[in-house]
Amino acid sequence: MIDPATYFEAEFDEHEAVAAATRRALSEPFSRMLDIWVSAIEAGNKIVFFGNGGSAGDAQHLATELTVRYKQDRPPIAAIALTTDTSALTAIGNDLGFEQLFARQITALCRPGDVAVAISTSGTSPNIIAGLKEARRLGVVTTALGGKGGGAMVGLADPVLVVPSDTTARIQEMHITLGQMLCGALELRLGLVT
Repeated sequence: MIDPATYFEAEFDEHEAVAAATRRALSEPFSRMLDIWVSAIEAGNKIVFFGNGGSAGDAQHLATELTVRYKQDRPPIAAIALTTDTSALTAIGNDLGFEQLFARQITALCRPGDVAVAISTSGTSPNIIAGLKEARRLGVVTTALGGKGGGAMVGLADPVLVVPSDTTARIQEMHITLGQMLCGALELRLGLVT
């Protein structure tokens, strides 16, 4: 039987270790991703987020931080999550197959200079990989948040912020932390907040 206090401490210990490793490993690719986001928005383009499961929730969360606000009122930033239109999701899944879930929307909604942000703890989901491939074909800048070594996203996106962990929960915790940091830094770099 699990001892709740021991479990509590062990989870926090692992979280803190992954946070520290992420801090050491990802400063440079974080800065590059921020530069890409800034350049895209300044050029009148948009940021498009997509992922499955918990990563779908992160995609929606981060797109909302940009279109509404992060810390204080400011003009909206163009962003969308490809995980929110249930009619599109079910039609694509039914008519074209689940693997085409993001690629089809990217074809319809993205233009060269937009930024795709794939979010995946494994980096191996077929619909994530198909979405990145289609984005590249269209001239969309491909970036990603990953874990477990980055999977097949490495080579299809640059940068890939690969959280140095194989534990899905810890990777997801770092994804939302990194994502919110990117949103806050983007607001500052665009001069939208003080």
